[in-house]
Amino acid sequence: METSSRLTVGFIINPYAGIGGALALKGSDGADIREKALAAGAERKAAKRAETALELLQPYKQQLHFVTADNEMGADSLKALGFSFDSVYKAAETPSSPEDTKKAVSEIVTHKVDILLFAGGDGTARDIYQVVPEQQLVLGIPAGVKIHSGVYAISPTGAGRVIEKILQGELSSIHNADVMDIDEEAFRKGTVKARRFGEMSVPAELEYVQAVKMGGKESDEMVLDDIAAEVTERTDDELLVMGSGSTVEAIMQSMGHENTLLGVDLVQQNNLLASDVTESRLYEAVAQHETGTIKLVITLIGGQGHLFGRGNQQLSPRVIRHIGKENIWVVATKTKLQALNNKPLRVDTGDSELDRELSGTIRVITGYHDEVLMPVAAVN
Repeated sequence: METSSRLTVGFIINPYAGIGGALALKGSDGADIREKALAAGAERKAAKRAETALELLQPYKQQLHFVTADNEMGADSLKALGFSFDSVYKAAETPSSPEDTKKAVSEIVTHKVDILLFAGGDGTARDIYQVVPEQQLVLGIPAGVKIHSGVYAISPTGAGRVIEKILQGELSSIHNADVMDIDEEAFRKGTVKARRFGEMSVPAELEYVQAVKMGGKESDEMVLDDIAAEVTERTDDELLVMGSGSTVEAIMQSMGHENTLLGVDLVQQNNLLASDVTESRLYEAVAQHETGTIKLVITLIGGQGHLFGRGNQQLSPRVIRHIGKENIWVVATKTKLQALNNKPLRVDTGDSELDRELSGTIRVITGYHDEVLMPVAAVN
């Protein structure tokens, strides 16, 4: 029996985002602006905007678990709407500060959330950018005065719809979006000085158009070349555990190596270290490396969607655990993913606890600098 894919969502609200908007204060950055707005009777709307996004997700409560901060930074809204959550941070003082946002997010992302959903404005995005890991997927619920950054949905409802699409198993592309902010003091004097601070990974609306529009084998080969180029570019001196399947075979061929189509090979610094290794030989090899210095490159079984448990038993629970989910590179064409008809990728390692740990979502490399987000579900 296949279980539903479960999504773990980091969730944080900047309770004072947007507080200066209605009072024409051109933003909400700074304790002095916040105090001025509160003294003038400004209404705090960030939580309500966040709840608008969450209300769309109530039919999916069994598939969602949130990791958040106490009280008005997230827990209050989740409790009011009846969602399952763990609160992992409490601000020392009220009102909370930008430093609380950074500390809360730093703690939340250690819980391996599939996506970090946050409500705020450009200042909030800047704070989060400073502390999130590079590959952490994020999505902003617009609640601030200034929304110049590309990491926000077009509306609170839009943010909810993006999460809903992920839960429904639709392909969700990932791209890097700019974190922008303006100088509020200059803006209050009539001058717009926008600055780019960096970028974060966000889900994007998927355009079902390949870079290569031809049909047939030639098109497939060109897409596989793009996938191979992406894997090669990402690789430094890690130990590469190359799994089974024709997609992985194409990567091996691009490296100039013979591939074991139904086996597991080991490559490092473009040298083929071992071919068709057994589980014991594989574990011996990975155990000699620290977790972050190993990458597992695998594809799914076409039509079925299995990542583990079908034809690659060399990738045992102890091997997978040592490598770590964050070091798994799944590779596939979008055509192969679309053929699953919105079904999740499946894991059947023989270890139910590990299967649950692997469930949620995973990035799939689908081309050169092109990824999509796919749900993963355990089979039991």
